[in-house]
Amino acid sequence: MSDMKSKAVIRKQLREVLAAMSEAQRHQKSIAACNLLSTTPEFLSARVVMLYLSTAHEVDTAPLALKCWQDGKTVVVPKVSWDQRRMLPVEIATLQAGLTTTGHGVREPITGKPIPIDMIDLVVVPGIGFTTNGHRIGRGMGFYDRFLAQGEFIGVSCGLGFEEQVVEQFPVLDHDIPLSMLATDQRIHRFASVGSC
Repeated sequence: MSDMKSKAVIRKQLREVLAAMSEAQRHQKSIAACNLLSTTPEFLSARVVMLYLSTAHEVDTAPLALKCWQDGKTVVVPKVSWDQRRMLPVEIATLQAGLTTTGHGVREPITGKPIPIDMIDLVVVPGIGFTTNGHRIGRGMGFYDRFLAQGEFIGVSCGLGFEEQVVEQFPVLDHDIPLSMLATDQRIHRFASVGSC
């Protein structure tokens, strides 16, 4: 139980850090993080990229989506099944239409073509916090951990965050799935503990 309390405290602290950032800072840092990620071999070689549709305090993934489409990549985003507690990867072709915001504050496509998990080369993962050794704190519902734990997923998982969200460590639970890499507005971290990236 102390693990959960510690994570809750860290979540609260990081949410306050994110809330204190101005829109201009967030915009500038989002562009920097997306630019860094878009020059990595993992991104360049990916044919199918799964992005999250950002909320107000997250790194904005719109520049990555646009870069994907310019480069002829397929963009998929999660459509959440709240009752089954799972995410379905759905292809999108625009950020301008066909999206809705759920009662949980998550943006998702209204409809779309489901894409098999084993076709996804790169999953860009949101988080409230990230460690320097590949772990993340999400919103606490486990959707991305369950998604990345599926045997069919054989691609690269990359956290995307602001450098302010990187912390030394926090409690890790058995079901927490480590990331392959992390992109921030300042650097790319690759995690040896996860195998080859």
